[in-house]
Amino acid sequence: MLRKLFATDDSAATSLLRLVLGIVFFAHGAQKMLGWFGGQGFSGTISMFMSYMHIPAPFAFLAIAAEFFGGLGLILGFLTRIAAFGVAVNMVVAVVMVHSSNGFFMNWTGTQKGEGFEYHLLALAVTAFLMIRGAGALSLDHLVATASPTVQPSLARS
Repeated sequence: MLRKLFATDDSAATSLLRLVLGIVFFAHGAQKMLGWFGGQGFSGTISMFMSYMHIPAPFAFLAIAAEFFGGLGLILGFLTRIAAFGVAVNMVVAVVMVHSSNGFFMNWTGTQKGEGFEYHLLALAVTAFLMIRGAGALSLDHLVATASPTVQPSLARS
């Protein structure tokens, strides 16, 4: 089971995709968790989730953790499938709870009341790819997978 969790391809392109998604989500998570990059910080974000979106505090915490720790996991390429799954769940909830009512397109011209879900759809595609393929060559998952000795069935019987 653990072997499947860490298994990954040897692709630099996969690593690039993972790294970019990780940077984007870590930055968003750092806004919510730490107040970096003009964010509200942890208590401000929890309060906003509860009052504006009517999301209970435990679920608000999970959303913040998925972005912050999921982004960090993606940057490092550590437990990539779990990190990507957390980000994917976060994106599905964002689409259902907030963005689906605003249509497909982002609010490029400022003429609609909110943002559409096209960005979220792209993030979901990238997370699906990473859950299937793994972290790529430049990752802690790849290091773990290649450092673990593979048990040979013929050697195990001896």
